[in-house]
Amino acid sequence: MEARIFDTHAHYDDEAFDEDREELLGRLAANGIGRVVNIGSTVESCEKCLRLAQDHEGIYAAVGVHPSETEALNEERFEALRQQCLHPKCVAVGEIGLDYYWPEPDAELQKEWFERQLGLAREVKKPVVIHSREACKDTLDLLKAHGAKEIGGVIHCYSYSAETAREYLDMGFFFGIGGVLTFKNSKKLKETVEMLPMEVMVLETDCPYLAPAPHRGKRNSSLMLPYVVEAMAAIKGISAEEVRRITWENACRLYRMKED
Repeated sequence: MEARIFDTHAHYDDEAFDEDREELLGRLAANGIGRVVNIGSTVESCEKCLRLAQDHEGIYAAVGVHPSETEALNEERFEALRQQCLHPKCVAVGEIGLDYYWPEPDAELQKEWFERQLGLAREVKKPVVIHSREACKDTLDLLKAHGAKEIGGVIHCYSYSAETAREYLDMGFFFGIGGVLTFKNSKKLKETVEMLPMEVMVLETDCPYLAPAPHRGKRNSSLMLPYVVEAMAAIKGISAEEVRRITWENACRLYRMKED
């Protein structure tokens, strides 16, 4: 039996799936997608993620507020987040982190809520899903300051250099690898994947975003992950079956789940 694929980072609560969500989710298992973690990014989306996880056997949730959405956070909403973390199908806190691509929200506000959510992950004993965009040094500094090595987690949609990857490697983090690996201009990511041991990489879509070539620009879904599997297999010089098997095991370790 062919090894199943574990999509460690999806957004099936997104409105891009409103017309055919149930039909699409119903096709995943038959197409070799064994598990999906649907990732929260706003207070509202976290509720939707938990509902999806509750309604579908192979779907799990992560709850957290994306750095670009942190202006919406306050003490009351943070307490709601804490309660959501206790849901039996919530496997992580995320996606959280820093995003300096846009000028808003203010960097200090992003840092404050990043630190609070790192503390929450430590409190509820769950790994973190880290979003970091054009905020390389600050992300690393805050993770180190908060003992992220003990918390554990994954760097989602890894986009920095192979050198920086070694620092995350030292902290025991996993690396989320998705459709970008198939892009012609993804030289930096290909070098990183070449350098990283297979045991620290997991597959992700970030769907509906970042569809792999040859579907770049279209709506992404877990059904497109075989393209990423093939690209990773070619870089690592192993079979697609090995990529599926190893990344499944890695994802189960990341999210502290049984492999069966």
